[in-house]
Amino acid sequence: MRARILDFVQTLRARGGVEVSVAESLDALVAIAAVGVEREPMREALAAALVKHEADRPAFDRLFDEAFPLVGGAEEGRRRARGAGGGAVPTGAGRGAGDGGRSRLRDEREERGERATHGHGREASPGAEARHAGEVSGRESRAARARRLLALPFREFTSRDVEEARELVRELGAHLRGRLARRERQARRGRVDFRRTIRHSMSSGGVPVRPRFRARRPGRPDLVALCDLSGSVAAASELLLGLIAPAADHFRRVHLFAYVDHLCPVSIEHGHVAPGGLLDLHARSDFGRVLVELWERQRARLTRSTLLLVLGDARNNRLPPRADRLRAIADRVQRIVWLVPEPRARWDTGDSVLGMYAPACEAVVECVDLGALVRAVRQAL
Repeated sequence: MRARILDFVQTLRARGGVEVSVAESLDALVAIAAVGVEREPMREALAAALVKHEADRPAFDRLFDEAFPLVGGAEEGRRRARGAGGGAVPTGAGRGAGDGGRSRLRDEREERGERATHGHGREASPGAEARHAGEVSGRESRAARARRLLALPFREFTSRDVEEARELVRELGAHLRGRLARRERQARRGRVDFRRTIRHSMSSGGVPVRPRFRARRPGRPDLVALCDLSGSVAAASELLLGLIAPAADHFRRVHLFAYVDHLCPVSIEHGHVAPGGLLDLHARSDFGRVLVELWERQRARLTRSTLLLVLGDARNNRLPPRADRLRAIADRVQRIVWLVPEPRARWDTGDSVLGMYAPACEAVVECVDLGALVRAVRQAL
């Protein structure tokens, strides 16, 4: 059972996106040792130890049902137990019923067996088993498709892959939002206040049982995103915007921009990029001009609390790169992180001028697939 519980924890992390620490895994083992291996008490004990947010509960229940499937008529028995009042033992027979109670259990088992034999017990029928196997196979195929999309290079994406990736990004964006919410809750607790801790320890004999912390109100940063929508990197930019849009509530201000040859404000509507102005997707890329427009028109939005997130391949069609403007912006904002959806071997080749922009950036990250993009965004935010 210990191995099954640990395998279940790994499944939660890999397929459910639930963050489970080592300490929580140990808590789960202790909880199972306390409640036993009866299915429903075990479900609630594991949920109490492993699920920190209600949004993760559906994924937990789905994976629990896969890891610890019902056997025979257990589902019907569980419904009967719930109908009888949350699993309480019926009081009519009690412990003194003895053989009568056991005979009733035998009769119920025989009745369920007869129903299954005559085809009335749908849960035990071959059709139900086939449907259950199909559902499990469907879930596994969805997980396999998600793993394939995360590892598929952007340059190999088809239109169908982009549609499937949009659906996946919606889920990943929700996970990112939950991650930021947890970090914000943890940040609200400041440093230990030794004076208050010592004063309150007097009630416990001088033992600081409950440390007191200084109040802390962390300021939320601003986020400005610049995403290249030219044909070579359009899919990566659209997925990045879809990934960070759900997390907008955890920033003080969020400004999303797309560009090809000039700056254009955008928003995300139903997983698609919605431009707020004219944007010629077939123009020649001109990031130098974009930097000039950002500096001249949006300078007020660039403050010491601003994170500037850039996604592009820095291919400027041999036009003036205007790296001086990016250095001026770097002096004004908190930091610049550049995500490059091209292999590192292609940087600074042809018309790429990434080497001129890199010194102004805190980090330049290679993001050739969706998995690398998600990891880079988590680290940047």
